[in-house]
Amino acid sequence: MKIVILGAGRIGSSLARNLSNSNYEVCIVDENKNKLSELEDKLDIMTVEGSASHLNTLKKSGLDEDTIVLAVTSNDEVNIVACQIAKKAFDVKKTICRFRDNSYFGKLDIFGEGVIDIPISPEDEITTHLKELIDHPGANQIESFANGKVKLVSVKAKKKGKLVGRELKGIKEDMPDIDAFVASIYRKGNPFIPSGDTIIKENDEVYFISSESNIGPIVDEFRDHEEQYSRIMIVGGGKVGFSLAKDIEKDYNVKLIDSNNERCKVLSKELEKTIVLNGSATDESLLKSENIANIDIFCALTDDDETNVMSSLLAKKMGAKKTMIILNNPSYLGLVPGFIDVYIAPYRLTVSSVLQDLRESDVAQDVILKVNTGAEAIEGIVHANEFTSPLFGKPIKDIPLPEGTAIAAIIRHGELIMPSSSVELTLNDHLVIFLSDKNKINEVEVLFK
Repeated sequence: MKIVILGAGRIGSSLARNLSNSNYEVCIVDENKNKLSELEDKLDIMTVEGSASHLNTLKKSGLDEDTIVLAVTSNDEVNIVACQIAKKAFDVKKTICRFRDNSYFGKLDIFGEGVIDIPISPEDEITTHLKELIDHPGANQIESFANGKVKLVSVKAKKKGKLVGRELKGIKEDMPDIDAFVASIYRKGNPFIPSGDTIIKENDEVYFISSESNIGPIVDEFRDHEEQYSRIMIVGGGKVGFSLAKDIEKDYNVKLIDSNNERCKVLSKELEKTIVLNGSATDESLLKSENIANIDIFCALTDDDETNVMSSLLAKKMGAKKTMIILNNPSYLGLVPGFIDVYIAPYRLTVSSVLQDLRESDVAQDVILKVNTGAEAIEGIVHANEFTSPLFGKPIKDIPLPEGTAIAAIIRHGELIMPSSSVELTLNDHLVIFLSDKNKINEVEVLFK
């Protein structure tokens, strides 16, 4: 399958890296010759220099009816025009268009019927992720499946957690009325599929599946009781910082720092309860004067990775309880664990969204969980085919899956069912499957073709 990526920024470059490694035929278009040269040196891809919204540039990229276009420049208008040309002039197979302004989402037909097949908004996804993590103290990552009915949550076990030093089946003894399934545990960076006899150790990173309402009690099993947060400090008044402040200011005490004085004036008018401060988040005296030691969560959400990392390290040193940052540069991934509590990589969210739309199988959700280890979770719909037909009516545990893979949940007729030896596979089941190695995904996808 041929993929043409428009825009070689952080998102476009990450898509090129992931897709070229997945055996797609990739071409990337950008006006920046240096960016293209760097990508061409590292990846087996084609590059085209020029404007993404120019007819001649798109022609050079080799668009045809079998091509999928990913318009992910930072300019909404360029992305829209590029999709219009791709559909009208080259009749491409599918267009995926990035929007920074999501007000267009419900009105895609104004650009022409069928011009934009799939809209995506990385900034909105980041805001949603951050809000969920603020609302659920102790969770390090929360992913949604089955239209939000099912949550996959990552939590690091603490010494005072009830389950630490006990067998995993103790979670059922402590909470007999709560359904939960532990899909995987990362111990010292190595993943394994646990059993009920697995003894939980301090610093284990546990991935469990349950419903939204159960997240808090289950997290408490691994970490002792987590106090609810009330004081949040946000650094960066861009789209993500502003959206997060607006979403949470009614429920939390929020302060927002931005270095641009004019932007601060705009933010002060747009936000109702948030205290807006003009200054640098790496200014120790400013943080001290704003009682950084009393801040529950410090969120560094600027476009500059160095500012995010350095301001978070300073805030942590001065007493902030928890730090969350946006991290765009994949090179920093190995540096932040242990220093930063939670980091969100925008490109990871976008790559996850795009991958599920490129699948030839019926995959409803595809989430990259741990960028540096290759762990993924997918939600797919089981269809009748040569592989699945002999499995219908047989226990879920009898489905032949590759090593390091676990069925974490079944959604049947909208209801969440935890995997057990008594559950049998039926047609149209939604399965949430955890993979510790994304290279095994082709072996799993046969269930959903």
